[in-house]
Amino acid sequence: MFAVFPVPGHCPVCGEAMNITRLHCPECDVTVEGRFSLGRLALLSPEQLEFVEVFLRCEGKITRVEKELSISYPTVRSRLNEIIETMGYEVPHAADGAPDGPSPESRRQVLDDLASGTITSEEAIELLRG
Repeated sequence: MFAVFPVPGHCPVCGEAMNITRLHCPECDVTVEGRFSLGRLALLSPEQLEFVEVFLRCEGKITRVEKELSISYPTVRSRLNEIIETMGYEVPHAADGAPDGPSPESRRQVLDDLASGTITSEEAIELLRG
């Protein structure tokens, strides 16, 4: 049996995105050749993919990601922005009309967490400042 390794998204020589040119079925021994795209997720590093998995598992709720990874709101946003850029999308900035700081839902969650005592007032201030 062959070892299975993750498909490298970037060329180890020049760093450009890789293309798949051959697919093989070990069960029936069929091989298909052509040019196949890896998709944008293949451009992410293993650490970025792990973050995306946590983000999805937390249903995109930044406060849950913060708790699961024990990181601050600004760190979560920074990692999300890095992933968005790595995938080839443009990250909107506050000057572009994007809201500054957390969303209304995140603000409400911070206030609820503060009221329930799960975070301190200092943590709430940091989270609300974004």
